[in-house]
Amino acid sequence: TLLHPSTAITMVVLSASILSQNGSKQLVSRQFIEMSRLRIEGLLAAFPKLISSSKQQHTFVETDTVRYVYQPLENGLFLLLITTKSSNIVEDLGTLRLLAKVVPDVAGGLQEDMINENAFEIIFAFDEVMTTGGYREDISLSDIRTNLIMDSHEEKVFIMIEEKKMMDAKKAMKDKENEIKKRQMEAIKDNIMGNGSNSAAAAGMAGFGGGGVTPGYEHNSTGMDFAGGAPSYSYDKPKTTASANEPPRVVAKGMKLGGTGGDKKKSNLMAAMAMEDNFSLMSNSKKSDGLGLGLSSAAAPAPAAPSTPLTLNLEEKYTVAMNREGGIESCDLKGTLTLTANTDAGSVAAIAVNKAAIAAKCTSNWNFATHPKVDKVKYEKNQVLCLKGGKGLPLNRPVGVLRWSYSGEDAAPISINCWPEDEGTGSINVNVEFELLRPDMTLTDVNILLPLGTTDPPAVEEIDGQYKHDAGNGVMCWHHDVIDGNNSTGSLEFSIAGSDVDAFFPVQVMFKSESFMCPIEIMGVTSTANGASIPNSMNKSVVPDSYQVA
Repeated sequence: TLLHPSTAITMVVLSASILSQNGSKQLVSRQFIEMSRLRIEGLLAAFPKLISSSKQQHTFVETDTVRYVYQPLENGLFLLLITTKSSNIVEDLGTLRLLAKVVPDVAGGLQEDMINENAFEIIFAFDEVMTTGGYREDISLSDIRTNLIMDSHEEKVFIMIEEKKMMDAKKAMKDKENEIKKRQMEAIKDNIMGNGSNSAAAAGMAGFGGGGVTPGYEHNSTGMDFAGGAPSYSYDKPKTTASANEPPRVVAKGMKLGGTGGDKKKSNLMAAMAMEDNFSLMSNSKKSDGLGLGLSSAAAPAPAAPSTPLTLNLEEKYTVAMNREGGIESCDLKGTLTLTANTDAGSVAAIAVNKAAIAAKCTSNWNFATHPKVDKVKYEKNQVLCLKGGKGLPLNRPVGVLRWSYSGEDAAPISINCWPEDEGTGSINVNVEFELLRPDMTLTDVNILLPLGTTDPPAVEEIDGQYKHDAGNGVMCWHHDVIDGNNSTGSLEFSIAGSDVDAFFPVQVMFKSESFMCPIEIMGVTSTANGASIPNSMNKSVVPDSYQVA
């Protein structure tokens, strides 16, 4: 049944308040029914005049319209309920006892400053005890604490799921970023080592700068030749050192009749169209290395027909992982002796090697294996590599007849220490140094690729060797013509805009060498048919397969 408005608030709590200074100062007051500010202020102002000096634990006093139910607290504080005269006094006293426990639990004490600091929390706690309209809720102190904390298991599960999604997304993003960066670095590596022909990445490459960089000359547009000897530098007058094999460049301005400008434009257009369709142009025109680093000054000639009946290839490849302090985490070396028969005479070749010397020097951590078709008896007794049953090598197809491998940190030829430091001003200072770990090796065409994390050019402060900046890929290439016992250490220091010190990793190292770790030597090449010596050509190569600082 519906109650008349005049009887709807006959048995309710009108207000709950906390007073100080023996009831004369109002600290917190919460009304549970609608009433004007003047009325509540008048009711609270009349309370100090109505209370007596009674020391009862629970007291009340009545007027013509309301009842004051109060409890003295510590430090001159009072907890006061204002109710209607017809309200149930027993229930009101129970409400008062519960609120007397709630106030110090929420505020942390019964001092006036604590009440003021936690006024809103106390009001929220009062709302947990009383409903709108002034009726008591069936609730305990522990329930009030739980409700105020608003602790929800479902919310925790939801937050955990969302956090896991964010972590997975960040991990996937980081993995994708590393994958893209790895592809870019591999492409740059292939181009520098002469294995690639895509020159699209070369668009943003600037020129090499030398030690003691003078502003204005470190980003010249002319490529430097590192294959034909050390270039010379002049910082008072910029000049370009051209290769002896390369004709002088002529810069044509404006229109030139009868010149080759049209042919160059046509060649460039055809090259761009071929690149879009993933075709290769059959041309004898001069090609530079893929990044425009100037690492190959002469045009790559067309493959010449072999001039000897047999070609021997000796190759060693390094796989090295270093930490950021220059320590060697792992180092694996793999070598191969490969034969290519160019004629029928070369197909019946027998290769004599210094097996005894190899066995004496290569003891622990070394592994050697011959091709399954190699006659192992002759190899063990006579130190000769040839096929079983007098069979010949296939023509024009390389065959690996001997493989070897070594695992050990002492095999790593060079160490890199990359030390980026955030200066806290929006820039990073980077110090990089290298050290030749094996003085018996001579490294040539050494390129240390440093990802920069930005397309901005670095401000080089000190450098041994030369450098080049690839703005398109955000990579800096630190180049040395030769690193050997006479040039075993070097350093580079530069500053660049940024704040992420992890952006400078992984650092990639590339080099060439003919210094083998395995002491293998070719003692002779003879025919298995008649024992005659077979003319041959030999290629030696020591390169890194993967050499990085992560």
